[in-house]
Amino acid sequence: MERHSLPDDESTDSTRGRRPRRRTVLIATALVLSLAAGTGVAAQSGLLSFTDGCTGSAVRIDLAASPDIAPAVRAVADDARRDGVTSDGRCVDVRVDARENYEIADGLATGTSAPDYEVWLPDSDVWVERALDAGDGVALTPAGNAATTPVTLAAVPSAGKRLGWPEKTYTWAELTTAAAGEDAPRLGAADPARSATGLLAFGSVVASTRTEDPDSDTRIAATAEALAKRVSESDGQVLRSLVRGESDNARGNEAVFLTEQAAFVHNSADDGGSDLQLFYPTDAAPVLNYPLNLVNEPDLTTEESRAAMRFISLLSEDGPQRTMAEHGFRTGHSVVPGGLVRTAGGRAPQPFALTKAQPPATETVDEALGMWTVTVQDARLTVVVDTSDAMAGPVPGRGGESRMDVTKTSMLQTLAQFTPADEVGLWDFAADLDGARDYRKLSETAPLGERAKDGATHRESLSDAVSALAPVPSGSAATGMYDTTLAAFKEAQSSYVSGKCNAVIILTGGPDTDTAARTALMAELRKLADPRRPVPVIAIAVGPEADREEMNEVAAITGGAAYEVSDPSEIQAVMIEAIMSVGGTKR
Repeated sequence: MERHSLPDDESTDSTRGRRPRRRTVLIATALVLSLAAGTGVAAQSGLLSFTDGCTGSAVRIDLAASPDIAPAVRAVADDARRDGVTSDGRCVDVRVDARENYEIADGLATGTSAPDYEVWLPDSDVWVERALDAGDGVALTPAGNAATTPVTLAAVPSAGKRLGWPEKTYTWAELTTAAAGEDAPRLGAADPARSATGLLAFGSVVASTRTEDPDSDTRIAATAEALAKRVSESDGQVLRSLVRGESDNARGNEAVFLTEQAAFVHNSADDGGSDLQLFYPTDAAPVLNYPLNLVNEPDLTTEESRAAMRFISLLSEDGPQRTMAEHGFRTGHSVVPGGLVRTAGGRAPQPFALTKAQPPATETVDEALGMWTVTVQDARLTVVVDTSDAMAGPVPGRGGESRMDVTKTSMLQTLAQFTPADEVGLWDFAADLDGARDYRKLSETAPLGERAKDGATHRESLSDAVSALAPVPSGSAATGMYDTTLAAFKEAQSSYVSGKCNAVIILTGGPDTDTAARTALMAELRKLADPRRPVPVIAIAVGPEADREEMNEVAAITGGAAYEVSDPSEIQAVMIEAIMSVGGTKR
C-alpha cells in the first residue's frame, strides 16, 4: 500500500467552528475555573482518583451521543467502569445512548419534556445553536470537544476514476459542477435539515460558488434540486444509498457527501462493499467538532456535575484519545494519522491535512439551509396586503404610479416564480374594511396548480385577485395591521402543513397607530409561537412611513423579520430573500 508524508496539524482548537452563545460560555468558564482551582487538592485527597477503590454507590451519568461517536464513547465508558475511575471517591458510571442529533436539538429547543441525560454530545455546533436559538428551552453548558472529522465527498471506485481521484483536486464549487456534468456520477447527500454533514457540505458549496460567481443563485438552486432527487433522511441511510456492484448501478448513488470517519468505518467493514475514495476540496473541508455539553447544569447535584466533568476530562487523556482514533476520529494529536486517512480513502495530492478550516459562518449555514428548504420544499404562504390610504401615494420616479400599482406588478412577478405545488393565499386589510373587521380573505391558501370547477388554476384566480386590489378610503389613522396579523397567523398555524415552508407575509405602506392592538398582538404571539409548527411572519414596509423597527419586534417573536423597500418594485427580490431566510429556521 502506498504511503505519503502527512503534514502537521498543530491543534484542533481552530476546528471548533462557530461560537456558542455568550451566556453558555460564561457559565462554562466559571465551571472550568472552579474545577481547575480544585484539581490539585482533589487529586491529593483522592477525590479524583484513578486507582482507589469505589466507596458507596456509583454516580450514574447518562450521556446522549451522536450515533457515529456513540460506540467510541461507550468503549471509553466501559473501560472507565472496569478501571474503577472515581469522582469524590465514588465510581463514575456513564451510560451512553445513541440519539439522532436533530431530534435532541428540537427537543431541547421546545423544552416540552425534561431531558433524561446529563451530558449531550452532538456531532456539530450546528445542533447546539439550533437548540439555543429556537427559544429559551433547556440550558446548555459547553465543556470542550471530544474529536473532529472533516466533511468530504466520497466516491465508489468507478466514480472516483471518472472524477480523476486522487490526482485531480477541486474546490467545492468545481466538485459539484463536475458531479453534475456529462457522464457525472450520481451524487447524494443526507438531508441538510437533519444532517450536519449534509448541511456543512451544502453550505460549503454555497460559499464556494458565491466566491466564484456572486450572481450564482440559479446554479446553487440547480445543485440543491439535483441533490434533492437523491437525498437520504439520515447519515446512516446515505451510506446505504451507495451502489453495491454492477447490478445496482442503475439505482444507487455513486458519490455522497460524507465524513472521513464514516468512510473509515465503511472501508474497515468486511461486508462486500467497495472501498470509498475521498475528495478533500481545496477551499477547505469543514469539520464536525463533537461539542460536549452539560445539560441543565444548574439543576445537577454536585456529585453529578463533578462526575460528568470527570468523565469529560477523561475523554481528553491518551487512552481514550487512542480509542477515538481507532474508531476513525481525528484527535488533539500533532499530526494527521496516516493509517486513518488511508483506510478512509484519502491519498495525496488530495489536501487531507487541511483540517484548520472553520465550518461556514452562521450566516452562510442559515442561507444554505434556507436555500435548501425553499428549493426542495414547497412554500405555503398567506400574503396580506395593505389597502389603506397609505398605499394610494405616488412612487417617486414612476410616472405617477401609486404604491399599490407598483406593489401589484411586483407581486404578480413574484407569483410567476412559484411552482404549481406551492400554496399561496391572499388577504387585504384596512381599518373597518369589512364591517367591524379590518381584513378580508380574498383567496384561500391552496396549490397554485389546483384547478377550480371552471377549469381555471388557482394561480390564475389569485392573479386576478391581486390585479383587483385597490386602496380603500378611510378616515382612521389606524390601518388594522396588528389585528389582521394576529388573525392571519392563527389561521396559518391552525392549517400548518408539515414539510412545507409555512409563513405569513405582511405588505404595508404605513404605520398602525393602535398601540393597544400591538401590545395585545405581541402577547398573543408569545403564547402561540411554537417551534414545532413554525409560521414566521415576514413584514415588508413599503416606503419610509411604515415603522420597520416596530414591525420587526412583532415578526421576531415568530422567527421572522421585517424588511423595508423604498420602491415597491423591490418587493419581488425582498420576498424571495425573506422566504430563503425563514427557510433556514425550519425545524
